[in-house]
Amino acid sequence: MIKSMTGFGRSEISEGKRKISVEMKSVNHRYLEAGIKMPKKLNIFEARIRDLLKKYAQRGKIDIFITYEDLSETNVNLKYNRDIAAEYMDIFEQMASQFHLDNDMTVSALSRYPEVITTEEVKVDEEELWHFIEKAVCAACEQFVAARITEGEHLKKDLLDKLDNMAGLVDFIEARSPQIMKEYRGKLEQKVTELLRENPFDENKMAAEVILYADKICVDEETVRLRSHIDHAKSCLNEDGGIGRKLDFIAQEMNREANTILSKANDLEISNKAIDLKTEIEKVREQIQNIE
Repeated sequence: MIKSMTGFGRSEISEGKRKISVEMKSVNHRYLEAGIKMPKKLNIFEARIRDLLKKYAQRGKIDIFITYEDLSETNVNLKYNRDIAAEYMDIFEQMASQFHLDNDMTVSALSRYPEVITTEEVKVDEEELWHFIEKAVCAACEQFVAARITEGEHLKKDLLDKLDNMAGLVDFIEARSPQIMKEYRGKLEQKVTELLRENPFDENKMAAEVILYADKICVDEETVRLRSHIDHAKSCLNEDGGIGRKLDFIAQEMNREANTILSKANDLEISNKAIDLKTEIEKVREQIQNIE
């Protein structure tokens, strides 16, 4: 099966008070390039996400958007620093004694002094969090790949139609080529007859001239190679894995043969068909750019 390089996938998973959503979309690109936007807290998992993505895609510019929420009430803990509080109280006692004042310190007042009560974020189990993220990313990737396969089937059908059309153009050129020889020989005989009405012309020289002309405009080799490239492209469309680069190379070879046919053509009908061939090949190349 073939895959398009354009696709879209989305997933959303909730577990307890945590929720994560992953959205991904892609466009054509010569290589695999991923842009990931996610909360700073999840940046430690970027390398793992990129490695995971390589299992699902080989080419394309893929944008991934990840949102994460943790509504747990235990995200932070309050910490009472006894030693610091004791130091404050010692200082207050010294001040009261020195200046003969009452020590009117209250617990609420003491708690507001720096570092007496602090907050610390609860440590997260990275592996457990990664499994949660991985599940969401994989679900989005599977939907993403399914969309690429569906689009790829449409591309395949369109390419096969274009390749069949190209084969029809080659059929016409192959059928038309022998007729050109007959027409050229007839025109040549008529011209020579008009010039030498009273003197017979040499049939052997006439045959040699026709053969020379035929060799000059012969496109048999080009049509044979072009037909081979068309068959090869059709075969590739039934292969698994990334075939975009291979098809692009085949299309380049097709274009080379079509150019040669056009340059050799000394017939309006073949010239027109060669132009149609080049137009169809260009359409094929444009579609191939969408294939992974």
